[in-house]
Amino acid sequence: MPQTRFLAVPGGQLAYDDTGTDGPLVVLLPGLGDRRQSYRLLRPALELAGYRVATMDLRGHGESTTGWNEYSQTAVGLDVIALLEHLDGGRAVLVGNSYAGGAVVWAAAQAPTLVAGIVPMNAFVRSTPKGPVLRLLTRAFAASPRLWVAGYGRAHPSAPPADLAEYRAVLAATLAEPGRRKALAAMLLGPMTEGERWSRSVNCPALVVMGAKDSYFPDPAAEAGLQARMLDCEARLIEDAGHYPHSEFPDRTAGVMLPFLRDAFDG
Repeated sequence: MPQTRFLAVPGGQLAYDDTGTDGPLVVLLPGLGDRRQSYRLLRPALELAGYRVATMDLRGHGESTTGWNEYSQTAVGLDVIALLEHLDGGRAVLVGNSYAGGAVVWAAAQAPTLVAGIVPMNAFVRSTPKGPVLRLLTRAFAASPRLWVAGYGRAHPSAPPADLAEYRAVLAATLAEPGRRKALAAMLLGPMTEGERWSRSVNCPALVVMGAKDSYFPDPAAEAGLQARMLDCEARLIEDAGHYPHSEFPDRTAGVMLPFLRDAFDG
């Protein structure tokens, strides 16, 4: 991973890295409770294809500071825009996993001159019905980062990466800090509706990517199709993948993303 850098924004500092190369800029955003290193297996393929790649820890996560007043998808979207302005790399493609998916939709709608395309990946972009079991699990995860880290392992159902145990151990240690537990709980229990609210205002190309075995959605294929209709774009399923296709099947994920990146930047 490139060296960690920090960007000061109102309320705290955001940790990010940047290859700093001359290629088109791709910004990768992890989901709630995760770290920017979740893209450690995908980013080499993007770099090899000639892209400048930056990743950012969400506010309250990873190496970003804690103590923020707000953890909404809108707030994360503002952080993304601040990073794009700071990097000054021209129009970028934004990739947002899970919670960050709604944030990249919001950012694309609000700052069209900075965004060349978006890839919501296994994204929460709308209010989805939750049965009593899922509501109970959400509250349990919010109260106990240890349970969330255990669930993180199960979210790689078919091909967990070789370093998953070590990666989960780092996640557990990071989330043991009280300020990071607050960020996790705020995002888990807060609304995740910004993608649905702003999807019709997005004018750049989009690609919905979804793991076909993502247990966080009752029907991942149907959810991907619905999101694609919202954004007027194509949806691509990563067969056998769970909630994190970029770490479970990085080659398949890159194979889906690279043609989209070429078209988004050429356009």
